[in-house]
Amino acid sequence: MKMKVRKAVFPAAGLGTRFLPATKAQPKEMLPLVDKPIIQYGVEEALAAGCDQIIIVTGRGKTAIEDHFDQSYELESLLQAKGKTDLLEIVREISDMIHLAYVRQKEALGLGHAVLMARELVGNEPFAVLLADDVVDAAVPCLKQMMEVFDETQCSVIATERIEGKAISSYGVLDVKPAETDCGDRVFEIRNMVEKPKPEEAPSNLAIIGRYILTPAVFDMLTQTQAGTGGELQLTDGMRSLLKEEKMYAYVFEGRRHDTGDKLGFLKATVEFALKRPDLGVNFREYLKQLAL
Repeated sequence: MKMKVRKAVFPAAGLGTRFLPATKAQPKEMLPLVDKPIIQYGVEEALAAGCDQIIIVTGRGKTAIEDHFDQSYELESLLQAKGKTDLLEIVREISDMIHLAYVRQKEALGLGHAVLMARELVGNEPFAVLLADDVVDAAVPCLKQMMEVFDETQCSVIATERIEGKAISSYGVLDVKPAETDCGDRVFEIRNMVEKPKPEEAPSNLAIIGRYILTPAVFDMLTQTQAGTGGELQLTDGMRSLLKEEKMYAYVFEGRRHDTGDKLGFLKATVEFALKRPDLGVNFREYLKQLAL
């Protein structure tokens, strides 16, 4: 019987220091792209891919995330009383989305540690990991594309993007070979992965981005992995150990990724998402044309 991916884990305990002072009292995951928090884009992607359980790994100062996906009786009553049914529908859609569970990461000890915090809620089944900073604009949701590869291979799948030049040294990079699957030429079998190599030492131009489908065996690998610099447990190290036990695949997704964890990337994403909005795009485009750039 084939395994299905039903659960999606969102590590959201980071401090968001690159966006200070805006993130001093507000989670970076709640920064809005136009009028929707960054993390909501990821949650909607997971739902569209078929996940029916969302697990968010939070930390201190992250209660705004829980409040956002919870019901707001006062706000709903106010909107209903004022006859603002369109806004009321938007608010209710958020709280009615899906079953969400939260687990607390008391210290920000790395992405691997955050994933490990979700172990009891995930159980012994494959699961997805989505990093909210990576917002992927795609006709078919990125995670759904990956699900098709997982359904065929029943192995861990990592989303990857081709990065050219010196920028590759900012990513985990994959060493791959052609995959013997029926999933097309966007799929590769992973031989190894290297964290932030020098450009001349990178094994390929395939960078790991914030979308993963992992088998539950990764939890055992993470518990056996030594913490690295700063006492942080890295997910890449756990996946490298998993690679010795199981096949893993890389998938070059179709779509455009926005790195909203970077200030410039966040600004670019805001502009592009605004331009695509039917209620804003025309007027915003005219405004941009008037700027003396």
